Amino acid sequence: MKNSILIIIAVFSLSCSSIRKKEVLPVLGRYEVIEKTIDGKKTYDSIPHTIADFSFLNQDSMIVDNDFLKGKAYIADFFFTSCPTICPTMKKQLLRVFDKYKHEKDFAILSHTIDPKHDTIPLLKDFSERLGVTGGNWHFLYGTQEEIYSIGEKSYMLIAGEDSSAPGGYIHSGAFILVDDQKRVRGIYDGTDVDQVNILLIELDLLLNEIKSRN
Repeated sequence: MKNSILIIIAVFSLSCSSIRKKEVLPVLGRYEVIEKTIDGKKTYDSIPHTIADFSFLNQDSMIVDNDFLKGKAYIADFFFTSCPTICPTMKKQLLRVFDKYKHEKDFAILSHTIDPKHDTIPLLKDFSERLGVTGGNWHFLYGTQEEIYSIGEKSYMLIAGEDSSAPGGYIHSGAFILVDDQKRVRGIYDGTDVDQVNILLIELDLLLNEIKSRN
């Protein structure tokens, strides 16, 4: 399963790289083909992969769910506060995004803890404040391990889980996932790479302009 997820991520990344100069971002992920009957004739339509419905609590004990995110683009990532490896770099890069878009009403950042046994809501609040995140639209999300791991694997197609052999006891992807206002994946970026986050900033502008044009 892990290998297949990595292959999907690699394919998505290649797809993303091939459209950097285009003005419209692609919709990424597997499409589901459905059969319809119109005027007695069979026809087929393809439905893009979308993020499943979810409901988590943020560092302020507010519910963050699909209704909360209606009309917004967002970046999703996975982390844990005691992470000794890639998380500090990822959060440094997300701070760049937050600083630029913290007053953007059509945007949010969702950082999901994969260690809810340790990362309680008060700890997530303290962690966010130590990062300098007060107010704004960056949400550090708390849920059960089952909920977090499920949405990571099935919706965002990322690896996240316990691993006693890994530093800190957990493994997770370093990817930032860009999602549009229709719950579709529009970009995947290496959150530890400055150049990739530079691309994310450019493509986020494209996506926000697209969303504004629909509203």
